[in-house]
Amino acid sequence: MSTLPSSHLRLTAVDTESTVRIELRGDLDYDNADLLLEAVTDKLTAHPRLRDLHLGCAGLGAVDSTGLSILLMVRRRTDAAHVSLHLEDMTPALDRLLTITGSREYLTSLAADTARESTGSEELRADTEE
Repeated sequence: MSTLPSSHLRLTAVDTESTVRIELRGDLDYDNADLLLEAVTDKLTAHPRLRDLHLGCAGLGAVDSTGLSILLMVRRRTDAAHVSLHLEDMTPALDRLLTITGSREYLTSLAADTARESTGSEELRADTEE
């Protein structure tokens, strides 16, 4: 377990070979949202077999437009790395922001290639069982 330093945003990460969970505590705003993107980028690089990235949002305070932009960029990077992004324990304020901006479904749904991989593997298993 490691804690990534920040004056207003504290990120605590727990890693396994295929899963990383980052707990967010504080504000995800102009002053420090880059810390989250750096942490996610580092985790994606350090874990080539990563399948799931969980962001624990229960301790998240304010999220401004820069914070929202970083969350969208995190999604693009996880998609590019074929890693499923999971936003967990969203605060009511974060949920409202994502709903109002129309980004909730994008940030909380499975990526198209992840959904195809799941479907493809199920179809493959069904074919081999017959």
